[in-house]
Amino acid sequence: MRKRRNKAQAENIPAPILTAVIESLDQEGRGVTHVEGKTIFVDGALPGEKVTFQSHRIKPSYEVANVVEVLKQSNQRVTPKCPHFGLCGGCKLQHLDFAAQVATKQRLLESDLWHIGKVKAENMLPPLYGPTWGYRHKARLSVKYVEKKQRVLVGFNEKSTRFVADMNSCEVLVPEVSALITPLQDLILLLSIRDKLPQIELAVGEPDAIEPDVNAQYKPVIVLIMRIMAPLNTQDESLLKAFANDHGVQVWTQTKGPDTIKPFYPLNGSALSYSLPEFDLKYPFKPNEFTQVNPQINQVMIRRAMQLLSPKANENIADFFCGIGNFTLPIARSGAQVLGLEGLANLVERANESAQLNEINHVKFGVADLFKMTPEALTGLGRFNKWLVDPPRDGAFELVKSLDPSNQPESIVYVSCNPATLARDAGVLVNEKGYQLKAAGVINMFPHTAHVESIALFTLNH
Repeated sequence: MRKRRNKAQAENIPAPILTAVIESLDQEGRGVTHVEGKTIFVDGALPGEKVTFQSHRIKPSYEVANVVEVLKQSNQRVTPKCPHFGLCGGCKLQHLDFAAQVATKQRLLESDLWHIGKVKAENMLPPLYGPTWGYRHKARLSVKYVEKKQRVLVGFNEKSTRFVADMNSCEVLVPEVSALITPLQDLILLLSIRDKLPQIELAVGEPDAIEPDVNAQYKPVIVLIMRIMAPLNTQDESLLKAFANDHGVQVWTQTKGPDTIKPFYPLNGSALSYSLPEFDLKYPFKPNEFTQVNPQINQVMIRRAMQLLSPKANENIADFFCGIGNFTLPIARSGAQVLGLEGLANLVERANESAQLNEINHVKFGVADLFKMTPEALTGLGRFNKWLVDPPRDGAFELVKSLDPSNQPESIVYVSCNPATLARDAGVLVNEKGYQLKAAGVINMFPHTAHVESIALFTLNH
C-alpha cells in the first residue's frame, strides 16, 4: 500500500482512498491515525471516528489528508455553525462539541508538559471559558480582486492554501465587523486600486462614551487599516469617506511599513480602548498594537493571574513581555512596586500613557530584548518577589535560563500562547532552577480554533 501511495505521488496522480480509525487530535486540530506504522494527519476527522481519507501531501515519515467520508461518527461531532466551515482556514474545530474542544486543549497541555518538559502539574486548573461566538476584536483579512469574475474576495485564507476564501460572514468576528464583509467587497470593486489592496487589518474598541440613556445601543469603535499599494484618486477618497460615514467606522491607510499607518477618515475619530472594570482600568491603544483579541476572556484571565500571583503592597514584582501593561497595571493596583519590560518601544509608550491615565505611580516600564536576556542583565534589574511572564509564541527560554539561584523570585505566573514552549520553559524551571509546577490550565481564548492559551504557577522549593 505504501508503494502505491509513493507511486501516486511520483506520477502526480491522486493518492488512493484508504480507511482508518482516528486515534487523537494534533496541535492543529487534525485527526491522527497510523497506517502501516506511518502517521497520517486527517483534516476534518475526530477521535474514535472510522473514516475514509485521501492524502494530498505525502512525506517519508508522515502524510496529510482530507476526510472523504465519515463511516462511523463520533458522538462529539456537531454541525458547524458557520456556512464557510471546511473552506475557510480560520476555525478548524467547529465540528467538535465545545466542551470537547476545551477538554482536548487541556489534554494537549498536559501531554506537552510531560513529553517536552518532563513535568506534571500538581493541580490542573479548571479551564477558563468566555464567549464562543462573536468574540474576535482583532483580525487581518486578505483581499483579492478576481478579474475574470469581476469580484472582490474579503476574508481569511482557505484551509491549507493561500487563496482567499469566498465568504460573506464570519461567526467569530464581532457581529458589527462580520456584517461589513459584503459591503467591503462591493466597495473595493469600485476602487481604482482594487487590485492593489491586499489586506485589511481591523481593530475593535469599546464604545467611546457612556450615555445616560439606559436603552441606548452602544456601538463599538471600529478601525479598518487598508494596506494600499498605490495612491488613491479623488473618486477613491470619496468612496472611502462615504463608506466610513454609512457604516460608522474609521478608515486608516498603510502604504509601506507599520510607521506609515495613519488615519484617513475621519481624522478626529474616537480612540480605541478597552477596560478592566474589576481593577478600574482603561487602556487606550492604536489599531496595529498588540492587544488580546478576546476582551471578555482577557478579563477572566487577568482575574486568575492575580489570584495565582497574589501581589502584596510591600512586594517588588516584574512583568516580563508586558505589552501595553495588560497585567502590569492590575498588579500595581495591589500597591506592589512593578517593573514592566517589553521589546517594542511603541507598546512601552502606550503602557506609560495608560499608567498616567489611570493615575498609577508605582510602576515603571522599560524597553528590553528579553530574547537576549543574560544572567548579568537579569541580576542588574534588582530583586523581585514575584514574576509574571507573558511571552509570544517563542516563549521565554533565555529569560528562565538566566535565573540565578541567589536572585530567584518566590513564584512565577507564566501565561502562554504556545503549550510547547511553555513545556520547554517549565522543564528548565522545574528540572534546573528548583521550582515546582503547582498549577496549570487552559484559557479558551480562541474558541473553535486549535490555538491553546494557558496559564501556569511555579513556586520555589525550599
